[in-house]
Amino acid sequence: MKNAFLQHIRVIRFTLHQFLLEPGATLLNLLVIGIALSLPVGGYVILKNVQGVSAQLAGTPQISAFLTTGTSQEDISHISTQLKDHAAVDHIEFVPKDLALKQLQLSTGLSDVIGGLAQNPLPDAFIIYPVAMDVKKLELFRDDLKSWPKFEHVQLDSAWAYKLEALLKFGRLAVLLLAAMLSFALIAITFNTIRLQILTQREEIEVSKLIGATNGFIRRPFLYFGLVQGLFVGMAALFIIAVCLQLLNYSLSGITQLYGTSFTLSHLSFGDSISLLVFSAYLGWLGAWL
Repeated sequence: MKNAFLQHIRVIRFTLHQFLLEPGATLLNLLVIGIALSLPVGGYVILKNVQGVSAQLAGTPQISAFLTTGTSQEDISHISTQLKDHAAVDHIEFVPKDLALKQLQLSTGLSDVIGGLAQNPLPDAFIIYPVAMDVKKLELFRDDLKSWPKFEHVQLDSAWAYKLEALLKFGRLAVLLLAAMLSFALIAITFNTIRLQILTQREEIEVSKLIGATNGFIRRPFLYFGLVQGLFVGMAALFIIAVCLQLLNYSLSGITQLYGTSFTLSHLSFGDSISLLVFSAYLGWLGAWL
């Protein structure tokens, strides 16, 4: 067991030495592949930041629940308590029909016409602000509210949410396709690099086979080379993204000051960074294995 572990350590040291034989060419190769890998990852970072701020820009979704005519104050208090205790509700606002009529007069400019009405035709209403959720869950919540007693009509303003969801879905698909194509490119580059190494060391491999070297022993350095190369490519991609985000945030600071807001692009989380390194190392190993 100890001997096998020491063999792996020796192979890793030999692999790192291979990278240092031609540092200039190695660095250039890693940067080129790292730039390619940083494109979909950068798209994912931008999309994640846009998704976080777009909901704030679009406004909080509202559900308007209009009460039936003649709803008593006791029923209104009971409904208010139920809404406040509901897990899907962030907060609510009760709009009495008298206040709604005044707001209508101010917003439409038809105060003379509205003032001539014999009675207030508007119902009492609750403006419900749900917690953050997607469009489908919002619609399910709206349908659930329709079944509540004393609710005459329940309306959800979901047009902006549909547009936002469609744009984000398109962005996620674009990033996924780009990631798939560039992942294949990383596998192909590693495949070609390992193939050239095998051709260069063909005589050495044949001699090793003659003195009893197993296929696994011969294969191991090439697999480690691909894995380490993929790991370095992932690190290069993280570095490139960090530099680009720093430059973008520097430019954004001037723009946000003009609008009196504060917004910065967030980097990948620790979990996402580890996932990127593991995924890129796996792609390098896969290219070498192929």
